[in-house]
Amino acid sequence: MSWFSSTGTTLLSRLWQATIVPVRTRYHATKPEYIRRHGFRDGLFQKGLLPRSENGKFPIPVYRPKMAWNTRRALFGQNDYIDILGNPNLHPTKVLYKVPTWLRGFSGEEYQMLLRRRKILSHTNFPHVRPTKWGEIQKRIKYLYRFLNRKTKTSYSHSK
Repeated sequence: MSWFSSTGTTLLSRLWQATIVPVRTRYHATKPEYIRRHGFRDGLFQKGLLPRSENGKFPIPVYRPKMAWNTRRALFGQNDYIDILGNPNLHPTKVLYKVPTWLRGFSGEEYQMLLRRRKILSHTNFPHVRPTKWGEIQKRIKYLYRFLNRKTKTSYSHSK
């Protein structure tokens, strides 16, 4: 019976209490309007489908077709089949003129590429002319050497 009486008293007390509804004032409706970006004038109107200037549409640039027979386009890919059609003594890697010497005909990992680069550049004046870059190469080689020796698995470690 005590449960019934306690439930009834709580219901009665809730019915007799006035309900309080908090009303929040809307700041954005009453705040003063500030002038922003005073003096700024945007050159483009963002109102239509396309941005327009004050005079109307932007002028369309004149179409100028690319010259198909300039030297760069005409000679593109000329050495692609030199091993098939050309001199058998000439290897395709010898034709790569714009590639650094340590990358011509090279296929390997970053560590092997850096070792090859260090070997080739050590005989030039690169270490004296660019000491910071040379130090970064040396640091990367040192890091990769430690990483490969400590973190990678070898065939001996797989057998255990």
